Amino acid sequence: MLNLQRLTIFVAVVEAGSFTAAATALGQTKAAVSFNIKQLEAELGVSLLARSTRRLSLTDVGERFFLRCQRLLEEAENLLDNVQQDHGGLSGVLRITSTPEYGAKVVVPALAAFSRLHPQLRIQHVSSSYHADLIAERFDVAIRLGQLADSSLRAAPIDSFAIYPVASPVYLAEHPIANLAQLAHASWLAHSRLSSPLSWQVVTPEQQAVLFKVENSPAIVADSAGALLAFATQGSGVALLPEWLVRSSLKLGELMALLPDHQFPRQSIYALYPNTRHVPEKVRVFIDFLREWVDAGK
Repeated sequence: MLNLQRLTIFVAVVEAGSFTAAATALGQTKAAVSFNIKQLEAELGVSLLARSTRRLSLTDVGERFFLRCQRLLEEAENLLDNVQQDHGGLSGVLRITSTPEYGAKVVVPALAAFSRLHPQLRIQHVSSSYHADLIAERFDVAIRLGQLADSSLRAAPIDSFAIYPVASPVYLAEHPIANLAQLAHASWLAHSRLSSPLSWQVVTPEQQAVLFKVENSPAIVADSAGALLAFATQGSGVALLPEWLVRSSLKLGELMALLPDHQFPRQSIYALYPNTRHVPEKVRVFIDFLREWVDAGK
């Protein structure tokens, strides 16, 4: 009889592309992963993987076996979900990743409340600005902000938010900004993970859409909105940041919103999850819960 755990390890190795990456995603040692693959091949009497010093690839038999394993594991997870649902409550592990800033303000509080509703469910939250590979790193859900790139993942809309150009009173005392031209020549703080961090479509007070482009190279580049917020608060320049992130700084007077009669493009928040035939119950329930949590907090 085939061991489902070994099938899970085999699928993880193929999706991750290496024993090392699969071991990291599974929380096991590389030796344990390698041992289970060897045992699986021995039980089947065939070679599933062609190994070289640089890469792994599937044999013809391994390719067909991999597709069947995916279907089998999905059906097994579906069966488990149905049984658990019949007995009430969710169980197992829900693995989620989000950015540090939005995670701390929204996702973590929502997860804490969700965990209290489902005490048998174990929560794993990873906070990172890096866009993780959901399949290779075995995440159930990723919370993403901004514009989505083309992807094979499913996307469930959660919310949208405004973005504001902001700067500190100290910076504005020396560099007043009263129009788009002055804003374009300001010292900008840019997000390194954005494809075009210094160019946006802006709607003017006359409801005209214009292309706004910063004239100079950014004074500072950082890889997180939290870092840009800190730089802006210290008077380093102008940053374009989410309303939910700068709300308290604006109220305290640490930052000022620039050209509030101009509208920068709203950004969206999505829950991404693997595009599998069966979506686990825990994923569906959490996404619905998060959407309701966000709506209730408005």
